[in-house]
Amino acid sequence: MTTPTIERETERGTVLYAVEQPDTPWVTIVWNDPVNLQTYVTYVFKSYFGHSREEAERLMLLVHHEGRAVVASGGREEMERHVEAMHDYGLWATLAKDDA
Repeated sequence: MTTPTIERETERGTVLYAVEQPDTPWVTIVWNDPVNLQTYVTYVFKSYFGHSREEAERLMLLVHHEGRAVVASGGREEMERHVEAMHDYGLWATLAKDDA
């Protein structure tokens, strides 16, 4: 993705200014693995993220059937903490820019 710019004509020529954009949201992605049980993944989503049983099961089923699920969205530092926490629970997790 390129940084947007604004052109401004001056007496000496055209000047380009970079337009600052707010921090792009980031997401925490949990990936399917052959080790952890579905009940354990549901437990992690309930206990760590505070999801209801239904939401935790929905996310777990996304992980199981689609291979991954976005479990959180926000600033980069917060998503890095979530990824580290998922690793502490033994789950495979990564973070990515939310380009949606």
